[in-house]
Amino acid sequence: MLQVHIITIFPEMFNSPLSLSMLKRASDKQLAEYYIHNLRDWTDDNHKTVDDKPFGGGPGMVMMVEPLYRAVTEIKTKLEKKTVKVIITSASGQKFTQANAESFSKLDALIIICGHYEGVDARVAEHLADLEISIGDYVLTGGELPALVISDATIRLLPGVLGNEESLKEESHGENFSGEYPQYTRPADFKTADGKIWSIPDVLLSGDHAKIAAWRKQNATKKS
Repeated sequence: MLQVHIITIFPEMFNSPLSLSMLKRASDKQLAEYYIHNLRDWTDDNHKTVDDKPFGGGPGMVMMVEPLYRAVTEIKTKLEKKTVKVIITSASGQKFTQANAESFSKLDALIIICGHYEGVDARVAEHLADLEISIGDYVLTGGELPALVISDATIRLLPGVLGNEESLKEESHGENFSGEYPQYTRPADFKTADGKIWSIPDVLLSGDHAKIAAWRKQNATKKS
């Protein structure tokens, strides 16, 4: 079973996504467990402060090292000898890939720190985390959505989560992925409101699996 521990200042963002689709199936089948930790629980002031102004000046606020140190240390202590990785969602992190997801799916536990504000005190990355992860070259309000992306991509790889394990063999961006071919379903001929007919390629109705495989290989496209 994979434990996913998410440290956030917005725990409510995770209630619905984790209770739906494959993430819920993994939990129901006891293949994954989710723990959503409110970072403010590891503060000791009346305002439950988790951020402060950056040294040297500059705009915005930076997430403080102390509450994150307390949170990660306590969580890891409870995990004892399990294989664990601690990651930070960060705009400056390495690009998240399918290879990352496959690596994470083999762990006993994954701790995800959701970055916010202008970022996280760099000592967290230097001393507490194993790596920083970005899900793309764009700016988000915080690390909660990236944490869900990472969780979803990882959890669905656990044996028994997908209804059809064969799906993983042709997985987009997987190790043996050579391209994504067009997919169609019923009806074979679709009539639009203005009378046009959108038909699927005849080969897909031929029943000839060799020809279908050749057509799929020929029409596969792989985005860079």
